[in-house]
Amino acid sequence: MHTNEAFFAAARSLIPGGVNSPVRAFGSVGGEPYFVARGEGAHVYDVEGHRYIDMVQSYGAVVVGHAHPFVAEAIAEAARLGTSFGAPTPGEVNLAAEIVSRVPGMDRVRLVNSGTEATMSALRLARGHTGRDRVVKFAGNYHGHADLLLAAGGSGMATLGLSGSAGVPASAVADTLVAPYGVVPELDETIACVIVEPVAANMGLVAPPEGFLAALAEECRRVGALLIFDEVITGFRVGPSGEAGRSGVTPDLVCLGKIIGGGLPIGAFGGRAEIMASLAPEGPVYQAGTLSGNPLATAAGLTVLKMLDDDAYSALEEAGRALAEGLGAAFAEAGITARVPRSGGLVGL
Repeated sequence: MHTNEAFFAAARSLIPGGVNSPVRAFGSVGGEPYFVARGEGAHVYDVEGHRYIDMVQSYGAVVVGHAHPFVAEAIAEAARLGTSFGAPTPGEVNLAAEIVSRVPGMDRVRLVNSGTEATMSALRLARGHTGRDRVVKFAGNYHGHADLLLAAGGSGMATLGLSGSAGVPASAVADTLVAPYGVVPELDETIACVIVEPVAANMGLVAPPEGFLAALAEECRRVGALLIFDEVITGFRVGPSGEAGRSGVTPDLVCLGKIIGGGLPIGAFGGRAEIMASLAPEGPVYQAGTLSGNPLATAAGLTVLKMLDDDAYSALEEAGRALAEGLGAAFAEAGITARVPRSGGLVGL
């Protein structure tokens, strides 16, 4: 097989829809997907040899570009020592220390294998720690594909969630409330937690209204609910401490992913010591993972975080600004009405 078409045909006979994540099938944009043979810096090359400027960058996970020599060498060195042990390794301690040192209010962190696993586990921890069941999320925010978070909202202030996917029973989202993004819902003492994308990056790119995050934190404190920032996208992308650091609003728990694995599968959730102490083996809230803290992922992630210094964030900011302004000018010249929102190095369309 040497063509994208041939690979996609073979993939469809072996993999549902021909892809291992639905967005890759190009269903919403038309055409057939290209199959990547390799990447280098800001470019990817498909199996037919075509070169593309990569605006995907593994959805933000490859922030320093494809096949960066520092990252590749870190992965290779880790692999030479062994790929998985089912036992603690120095790499996970080193990565945890780097994360905790950067994120405001985070005393401890637990490494997992994906962003979905991070949010799912954080919600379980919040419920276990508070002894409450109900969860609030915001319409348009995406927090992975755990059943209780695949809830679609109604039109009310904080309506009961309805299943947003086949296979998710009504009982799975019965305790999930959905509120409009940017509006602080009125909570009560039945709410375990509120989870939010501090910058909504899964419905285009929508920055939080002025004062929204601070008011949301205050409302959570009023009723004893935990505030969870889902920073799987914004974490270490919009700044060295994520949106928690940039906004000055300190949540109770933060979920991370993407960048902290340097392009390899990883996730993490962390927060205040007294909350994290409810997690097994210290506390009663169970969470585990065979490959959690994988030495290849921790080596790649630590290397990337060490590269993300003030100069790197200045470069990301400037690149984001130039891209947003350039796209805006191009659309205006073509007479096309378009919005190009930007938040640091994140650019929407």
